[in-house]
Amino acid sequence: MHTMSRGQARIVMSGAGKRFGTLEVFRDISLEVGEREVLAVIGPSGCGKTTLLRCLDGLIPLDEGEIAVEGERVEGPRQGVAVVFQHFGLFPWKTVFDNVAYGLKLAGASRAEIQEQIPEFIRLVGLAGFEHYYPYQISGGMQQRCGLARALAVKPRVLLMDEPFGAVDAQTREILQFEMLRIWEMRPTTMVFVTHAIDEAVLMGDRVLVLKGRPSSVHEIVEVDMPRPRDRGTLLQPRFAELREHVWGTLMADARRAERELAR
Repeated sequence: MHTMSRGQARIVMSGAGKRFGTLEVFRDISLEVGEREVLAVIGPSGCGKTTLLRCLDGLIPLDEGEIAVEGERVEGPRQGVAVVFQHFGLFPWKTVFDNVAYGLKLAGASRAEIQEQIPEFIRLVGLAGFEHYYPYQISGGMQQRCGLARALAVKPRVLLMDEPFGAVDAQTREILQFEMLRIWEMRPTTMVFVTHAIDEAVLMGDRVLVLKGRPSSVHEIVEVDMPRPRDRGTLLQPRFAELREHVWGTLMADARRAERELAR
């Protein structure tokens, strides 16, 4: 068992804010994410978790403040940053192999490099034997593994996960969580993991960023002081239950306050 040092900051956010017209989504978010750290991001629906991730990826610009990745200001999508979306994002007309190879191909890898490297990532996510299948021929969980392999194949230094297991059933979700933990142990990198599931945030994260309010801002950053590697046994530890209850209480305080006021 070990608690991994976070290393130097790979992502630095300073006073980040985003608006869409008159709707202010989030404001004044400042934090750092280390080079070997998983930051889980949680908050109520509509608080801007996905928008924040898209700003980190450079897909949409901030209106205030700045984000720097590896010391450079983010002004558009950049090499070394990969995203895994909730709804797989696969090309239906491409096989598993070609979907996984897509990012590498875009980066200009040769056919020989692709033929050599892609099988390793297909094996890593447990899809060996399915290289020539199309997305419609495999399950949702397998599609998500394919999306994960595509992101990993470009060997990202920053991995952004947008509720990656939100579209699969509960059993598959649990399997994928532990698969992701196993893969991360083998290739620890900077990961920002957006989720709406409290258990998942505590299981995956070194810290949990709780966003709240409208516009949302950093309500609390919870240190998950549990050793890695984590596995099913982690879910049974008293500390896991304590942390889950703490995050739940933080998120639900507003709802409970509203209930008390109604009860008067």
